[in-house]
Amino acid sequence: MTEIRFEGVTKSFKDVGVIKGIDLKIREGEFFTFVGPSGCGKSTLLNMIAGLESITEGSIYFDDTMVNDLSPKDRDVAMVFQSYALYPHMTVYENIAFPLRMKEIAKSEIDREVKRIAALIGLEEMLNKKPKELSGGQRQRVALGRAIIRRPKVFLMDEPLSNLDARLRVEMRGEIKKLQKGLKITTVYVTHDQSEALSLSDRIAVLHHGEIQQCGIPSDVYMNPSNVFVAGFIGSPSMNFIEAYIRRCEPLEIDCNGILFSVNEYFSPDLLKSGKELLLGIRPEDITVSANKSEGGIEVKVSMIESAGSFNYVDVIWNNVTVKGISKINDDFKAGSRVFIEIPLDKIILFDKKSGIRLGA
Repeated sequence: MTEIRFEGVTKSFKDVGVIKGIDLKIREGEFFTFVGPSGCGKSTLLNMIAGLESITEGSIYFDDTMVNDLSPKDRDVAMVFQSYALYPHMTVYENIAFPLRMKEIAKSEIDREVKRIAALIGLEEMLNKKPKELSGGQRQRVALGRAIIRRPKVFLMDEPLSNLDARLRVEMRGEIKKLQKGLKITTVYVTHDQSEALSLSDRIAVLHHGEIQQCGIPSDVYMNPSNVFVAGFIGSPSMNFIEAYIRRCEPLEIDCNGILFSVNEYFSPDLLKSGKELLLGIRPEDITVSANKSEGGIEVKVSMIESAGSFNYVDVIWNNVTVKGISKINDDFKAGSRVFIEIPLDKIILFDKKSGIRLGA
């Protein structure tokens, strides 16, 4: 197993900085994901690990070996792409066997390894077929098998599931996670799909404009986002953000859209100051929408209802601000209905409006 370490890594294309100083350690045997919107630099980072892109400044280490000047073939990494990159004229057997044939491994050993890998990825019955005869999920398994058979130090995966339909993506997530845990090979994964990152990874790094905004285990990044960007990017549907300000500090009260919330037991007054402009963040699943008013319920108007199977997502208008919450599937209201929302104070997150930084709890 291999540890990957970034020390002050930057990358520029001409005068444009794409990666802006990355210091990071990816632990041996870890499934680590870079996640972020298109153009944030995640594929560039993967290509620098592989040696397909040079580093402008800084160093990348595999364990204690600096790999900056090593060629891709000398780094012993295997890449899996979104396009599968299979040889169309070769059978599944030949595609999987190809890396070992390039190493001039004995035919008997190649045969043994191909059959072992085919069993591992569930393609024993497909070995004589060609890629055009396979489904998208099966082709992706062949690409994984070809990478696995090399027994590399590191797996690099660049959006490998983006060409699959929704059902297959979920199935292949499970396949990839199970394979990686069994093989215990350090894996670096790149995706713009935050749900994919959350479900697969031991840890994730959220990238924006070439900088790591937050790095941690998925549950911590989801529950404790460090800034507005992370809070808005991680989670689907996105977190609600509502303008607010501090009405007074002792006891701590905030005015959010005309409603006073007493949050003294959840936030430290020492970190805030009276009059400070805030963004109050709360996830849709934490806001209950109901036709019945309870203590603390806020009257709003329904603007849209979306069924999510076992419950509904409901967009409501609260003093000209649109907020998304959830309701029971059998709740009998529609667009235009007057309903009530509950905002649990222990679920809100406060951000500085100007900087976007989360304010300490």
